[in-house]
Amino acid sequence: MRERNRLDRSLSAYRTADSELNDTVGLLELAESENDKAMIADAEASLKGIASRAESMKLESMLSGEADANDAYLEIHAGAGGTESQDWASILLRMYTRWAERHGYKVEFMEESEGEEAGIKSATILVKGENAYGWLKTESGVHRLVRISPFDSNARRHTSFASVGAFPVIDDKIDINVDIPDKDVRIDVYRASGAGGQHVNKTESAVRITHLPTGIAVQCQNDRSQHKNRATAWGMLRARLYEAEIRKREEAAQAVNDAKSDIGWGHQIRSYVLQPYQLVKDLRTGVQSHSPRDVLDGELDPFMAASLAQKVGGERAEKVEDLD
Repeated sequence: MRERNRLDRSLSAYRTADSELNDTVGLLELAESENDKAMIADAEASLKGIASRAESMKLESMLSGEADANDAYLEIHAGAGGTESQDWASILLRMYTRWAERHGYKVEFMEESEGEEAGIKSATILVKGENAYGWLKTESGVHRLVRISPFDSNARRHTSFASVGAFPVIDDKIDINVDIPDKDVRIDVYRASGAGGQHVNKTESAVRITHLPTGIAVQCQNDRSQHKNRATAWGMLRARLYEAEIRKREEAAQAVNDAKSDIGWGHQIRSYVLQPYQLVKDLRTGVQSHSPRDVLDGELDPFMAASLAQKVGGERAEKVEDLD
């Protein structure tokens, strides 16, 4: 039913745009025949609006992966560099939270480890909404910040790194069976950190699950119930293992492609330069913005769209080569 509703919304949006386009073209022809400049201006404005919506629908049509329509877990980890990198990680967390709010997505905090002086060491959020994973998967990688450090009394320029990883919430639509034997995991419980009141910080409600064969570890402390945190952590682990399997498939399929543009974990994908000039540049697509403030406030759509289009274009090119 969810898939049916999604398709109904897509078809409805297309039919509405098609109908409005025909009506607007007819109105424009009438206005031109009567030389009504005000009506012509209104029709042209309407055409621009339809074109913008059509571009959005075009991008959404690229979200064709089996998990693209699902909710997503987003993990952020500070890189080496202490307080400076931890502050950068907290800035990224705010950036993605603001992006989600702009799109009407719901955000839930799964886990957050605060830095010693400022910022965060790591955080995991759950972004709920249609196509959340389809968009956020384009953000996986290392993000680099260059700025005058607010923590340096000599006002020197610092470079900081933080890594971002997106993983889909697993549901019954996905054809990859994520089976995790009990012998392959280690489960640890501990007291939650940070704000949470008397109960949360005085009981061992937080849960960490480590997948021994891969070393992947997930943790959850957002609920006061250990059982709920355990169930959530299992879901996060399945999401991580699913993403790892997808990445292995992609790497195997693209092993012979020297121009591979995969966005694997640990590869720098974007630079945010605040000093000595203002520039945000995506190193995969070349998309730039000279307004870092807007980008850090959640204006990420141009970067996501370009990365998604590049990925889809690469997949189509490979299919053509296979046919040849």
